[in-house]
Amino acid sequence: MLVSVKYFKILIFLILLSANLSASEKDQIITQLNNLNTLEFTFDQMINDKTEKGSCLLEFPGKLKCDYFDDKKKELIINKKRLAITQKRYNKTYYYPISKSPFLNILYKDKLLEIVRSGEIGLSDQIIKLVYSNDNEITVFFDKKTLDLKGWQIIDQYNNNINFSLKIIAKNDVFKKGTFKIPEMN
Repeated sequence: MLVSVKYFKILIFLILLSANLSASEKDQIITQLNNLNTLEFTFDQMINDKTEKGSCLLEFPGKLKCDYFDDKKKELIINKKRLAITQKRYNKTYYYPISKSPFLNILYKDKLLEIVRSGEIGLSDQIIKLVYSNDNEITVFFDKKTLDLKGWQIIDQYNNNINFSLKIIAKNDVFKKGTFKIPEMN
């Protein structure tokens, strides 16, 4: 009986130590995000079984511009409440509201911070995984060593499974005016 009490105390200590490490990593991620205004990154996006690649500029709050490396020369621009996807090869632009999009969780720092604060944490050797359930479930990944955002996994409004991984190129650059301008309606 004495032996099992000893192991029980060790187990409780390890659980508490693990919880403190998780809280500490969350605090460090929060500090890093609070100091972040912009990101430039390359990405791999897998929607169901289709993979797309490209590069993006992200400016908090709510601005994103991505150029896809595809034959249609697709460009995606989100400017607060509107999303425009332009296929430059065909000179055609499609417009969408983003009010119900899970992208809002990433594009607004306060929502991303809420995911970090409230998300259920999972750790591996290289990745910190935060799972957050609200209207939509979103899983956000951070590099365990640098605490940089590494990507996210969501299910969009059309029930597509989207895995988005990114590699940060630059932080806190200033983008030129008009970078996130939505194209005029055709």
